[in-house]
Amino acid sequence: MRGTRQATAGETVKSTRDRVREEAAALFRERGYNGTSMSELARRVGITKSSLYHHFPSKQALLAEIIELTVNRVTPLVEEVAASEAPVAERLRRVVAIHTVEAIRDQDAVACFTEEGRYLSPEFMVALVAKRDDYERIFRQILTEGILAGEFLPQDADLTVKGILGMCNSAVRWYRPTGPYTPEELADRFARFAVTGVSGTPDPAGTGAGADPAPGPIQTSEALVR
Repeated sequence: MRGTRQATAGETVKSTRDRVREEAAALFRERGYNGTSMSELARRVGITKSSLYHHFPSKQALLAEIIELTVNRVTPLVEEVAASEAPVAERLRRVVAIHTVEAIRDQDAVACFTEEGRYLSPEFMVALVAKRDDYERIFRQILTEGILAGEFLPQDADLTVKGILGMCNSAVRWYRPTGPYTPEELADRFARFAVTGVSGTPDPAGTGAGADPAPGPIQTSEALVR
């Protein structure tokens, strides 16, 4: 009798629950939350519909978990930067870059957050809004600190943060690996654009277009940006 194959070094065995979330995020992004049925998702994963409901009691619960895990994964990364001793402009640059790279590397799940989250029922929407507000607050605190220190222009911090995150989130819709920029390159450009915009100076990092990124590693979940 053939034995069960063991995962080799470097491989990760995905649980059924992980595969369900992964396929669901892809389908929600491709066809929309309302355009995806649980029957179709079960076929995509290769399990029965009853088995699918064993893992997730409803499509609402599935979407909510996809969004929650995405936010929970990225929030600690930007919190660490926000709490660091780096100059305020550098902290803003780093959190914008982290957000952009993480959004690109997890396009399906982030699309669920930015596009499909509006379909959550009130039961799940309350938690989503709270997590979104907490996440935006990290960016707003950095921006407000820069304004009070005179390093950033006086401005509506809440509106500015929404604009910056909207710019970064837009990449989820149009970014393609075959395009002219790597995720790191795009993140660096977005980050510099954001810092330049809020500071009102042409090049606050002291580097020109096309120059090497500002020094210091930007830690993402896989240290993608350096």
